[in-house]
Amino acid sequence: MKKDTVGKPTITQLPTPGGHRTGNSESTPLIKSLATHCPPPPRTGQSADAEDRTVRVKLQEGDGRWLRSRSLTYLPVKVIPPQAFRGLNEVMKILIQNTKNLVYIGPGAFTHLPRLKYLSICNTGIQTFPDVTKIFSSEFNFILEICDNLYITTIPGNAFQGMNNESITLKLYGNGFKEVQSHAFNGTTLISLELKENVHLEKMHNEAFWGASGPSVLDISSTKLQALPSYGLESIQTLIATSSYSLKKLPSREKFTNLLDATLTYPSHCCAFRNLPTKEQNFSFSIFENFSKQCESTARKPNNETLYSAIFAESELSGWDYDYGFCSPKTLRCAPEPDAFNPCEDIMGYDFLRVLIWLINILAIMGNLTVLLVLLTSHYKLTVPRFLMCNLSFADFCMGLYLLLIASVDSQTRGQYYNYAIDWQTGSGCSAAGFFTVFASELSVYTLTVITLERWHTITYAVQLDQKLRLRHAIPIMLGGWLFSTLIAVLPLVGVSNYIKVSICLPMDVETTLSQVYVLTILIFNVVAFIIICACYIKIYFAVQNPELMATNKDTKIAKKMAILIFTDFTCMAPISFFAISAAFKVPLITVTNSKVLLVLFYPINSCANPFLYAIFTKAFQRDFFLLLSKFGCCKHRAELYRRKEFSAYNSKCKNGYTGSNKASQSTLKLSTLHCQYSAVLDKTCYKMY
Repeated sequence: MKKDTVGKPTITQLPTPGGHRTGNSESTPLIKSLATHCPPPPRTGQSADAEDRTVRVKLQEGDGRWLRSRSLTYLPVKVIPPQAFRGLNEVMKILIQNTKNLVYIGPGAFTHLPRLKYLSICNTGIQTFPDVTKIFSSEFNFILEICDNLYITTIPGNAFQGMNNESITLKLYGNGFKEVQSHAFNGTTLISLELKENVHLEKMHNEAFWGASGPSVLDISSTKLQALPSYGLESIQTLIATSSYSLKKLPSREKFTNLLDATLTYPSHCCAFRNLPTKEQNFSFSIFENFSKQCESTARKPNNETLYSAIFAESELSGWDYDYGFCSPKTLRCAPEPDAFNPCEDIMGYDFLRVLIWLINILAIMGNLTVLLVLLTSHYKLTVPRFLMCNLSFADFCMGLYLLLIASVDSQTRGQYYNYAIDWQTGSGCSAAGFFTVFASELSVYTLTVITLERWHTITYAVQLDQKLRLRHAIPIMLGGWLFSTLIAVLPLVGVSNYIKVSICLPMDVETTLSQVYVLTILIFNVVAFIIICACYIKIYFAVQNPELMATNKDTKIAKKMAILIFTDFTCMAPISFFAISAAFKVPLITVTNSKVLLVLFYPINSCANPFLYAIFTKAFQRDFFLLLSKFGCCKHRAELYRRKEFSAYNSKCKNGYTGSNKASQSTLKLSTLHCQYSAVLDKTCYKMY
């Protein structure tokens, strides 16, 4: 640059090789239009921001014999007019960078540039996508770089048509794009398309690749894209989608017929490409598929010419260059790989579990809902056993809801869970399911323990009526159980472990010390509760072995029914607790796949068995059930039998003087009450206590 007398820089050309100088700068329309607006370069001490506020344009030309360079700097312009670059037939590279004052590039500014190989428009203030449709470059692998232009919000349709009639690479990263419109890449042969770091890009039209060939490489990392177009993915060989957290679902895997390398955000997406056959376009791999037997029978380092000759006639091989990768099949590589907690399988890994979980959840929901309905509508007084049974039924009903949620989602996502895994495990559905199961299991265990302690206490102090547990005592006890269960279920929602680790929404995250303590606390609580239940029932069994109150043949009946209670508790708690404790110490003895067997076959046993063992099989419940049905006109005869039987029992007590006030009658009453408690053990609930 040289200054003239008025302080404006004049344009000079760098000498060509050999010391010659070439033509006049005025032959270039860009120079003619911009040279008159050029201020002098900043003087020493001038603000460094002066350079940032100017346009820096650098042109490089070549005609095959030498490289010719021209540069225009410090151009404080806001507009590049139409036809600005017209006539630069030998230009190979145009760079427009770090020009934040530039807000507009006129249509046709880049016109007829047949030798152009690289165009870069980066870090400017332009607000619309630049017109590049009139470049008409004939160079192979033309590169267009449009980056860090934060005010461009849309890639319009046909944005690149006419730019190049050969293959192109598009580097469109770090812009303000929000949408890629339909037919955006129409008329192009794409080698690579980089849309990475467009952090506001949310929508890519389903027909964005319509009319385009390619791309072979697609990079959508760090975008907010929620879906990929279903059309035009057949040519993709490399897919890069790291940190694309909004892309939770991929198109059908059959769309990626040529995919060889995928780097994704979520491990579950790699499951879509497991065992995916690739449609190879190179001929040698097609030969491999058809004639793999020849490869197997060839030595480790075969003579490839001999190998080909064994397959084709000599006339068919003339003019070939032998492919030495002939016997090397191409396999799809995908990262990140699924881990042990999220294997490539549906929520229910086995078909028999898929059937069983429906049977079990329906049984749990219907059984416990029936018990709740009968108990809450009964005209009899709400006693402590009834109150506790209501709490137990509600807890087990919540467990049924959890199983219903899991079964429903499994049914909806069967065969394509990898596409729904992220939405399910990170969504409110899995959180709700996890809350239900932890709350239900802990409240159920707590209530079972209280019921067992109440029975032991009632039998132990049967003749001391003032020691009887009243409803005013049971309510605060169960309130404590509700608060404890709610707290345990809420903790994973606030960061203490979590429900998103596995597809069955259990708190299996033990990465932190706090999470380990949380899981171990739950397991220890369950083990202690089981020990208390066993101890109480053993004491009850020895207490009822009183020959004055019961015949010897009753002992066997009591023992059998107690054994059933303890066995159901043991089969529910023991396997889960054993494997969970080992996993909590990061020494898992069972895979997530096999743990689902425990989830379906053992985990909900109590929820299914409790309504039958503690209510439905008892005579008192059956009485209440038929009395309730009689109100709706059903089973009236059976209900009448229960009424008569109850009336006869009441009259019998009156005749025997149970209502008397003498001391002997009081002793008899106490003895009868104790006998009632023993009978209640047989029936698993004490409905006849008044």
